[in-house]
Amino acid sequence: MYGLRAVFGLGLLVGGARLGVRADSCLRTVGGESAQCRQYRTGTAMAGRMKYLSQEEAQAVDEELFNDYKFSVDQLMELAGLSCAIAIAKAYPVSSFTSSLPTVLVICGPGNNGGDGLVCARHLKLFGYEPVIFYPKRPNKTLFENLTTQCQKMDIPFLSEFPREAEIIDGTYNLVIDAIFGFSFKGAVREPFANILNILKRISLPIASVDIPSGWDVEKGNPDGLQPDMLISLTAPKLSAVHFSGRYHYLGGRFVPVALQKKYNLSLPDYPDTDCVRRLL
Repeated sequence: MYGLRAVFGLGLLVGGARLGVRADSCLRTVGGESAQCRQYRTGTAMAGRMKYLSQEEAQAVDEELFNDYKFSVDQLMELAGLSCAIAIAKAYPVSSFTSSLPTVLVICGPGNNGGDGLVCARHLKLFGYEPVIFYPKRPNKTLFENLTTQCQKMDIPFLSEFPREAEIIDGTYNLVIDAIFGFSFKGAVREPFANILNILKRISLPIASVDIPSGWDVEKGNPDGLQPDMLISLTAPKLSAVHFSGRYHYLGGRFVPVALQKKYNLSLPDYPDTDCVRRLL
């Protein structure tokens, strides 16, 4: 199965070496504040004003979107996955890869977070990336079967086994997308995902997590768990996002009705122009 390594080459991210604008660099700015620093300060201020959702609140918002506003699961999944792909393309553009093939490993879990990952992979393929999917626990539901078929029809490979060593992932891919567990996650991580997360903690590549870094408590985080380089919060950030220490934090999902925002006091920021994502950090 590791023949993919020869096919996809050994390219690494130039983006992994780029330093995002952070508070310490802005404090050292002399002779006026740069546009990047202004963006950082604006994003940080927005993040401070936004309401970060508890697990119960996040579930309640989803239920209202389904029941009262009549969004379907696949509709929201498409919006979420597209938002993730756009945010990833902004943070890690194809041009930042040193490899001639911009390979991305997308790891999908058994629930809706995994479905977001499948949609994200499909859009990344259209954006010029070369996604490869590992999807070990596939639900026996039409929605997920259809999403899988769509990826297969677009010639996106599915791995039959997960790489056993962190070095193999580092040498084969440019970026890892963590779409394993979402905000419904509770309790201990079971196999095969416990082993997968242990391997991911040892890789040197950037990891982009969809909504929640997998294995984190939705509200308390996990200081000993996965520490992604990027977090893409969907609908609104969850409480655990305050513990995120990576370079890129994006908000995705420009679909929340104004009345619902007001009901839960979300204080969501305005999205720029026609974008469906907003950088917070």
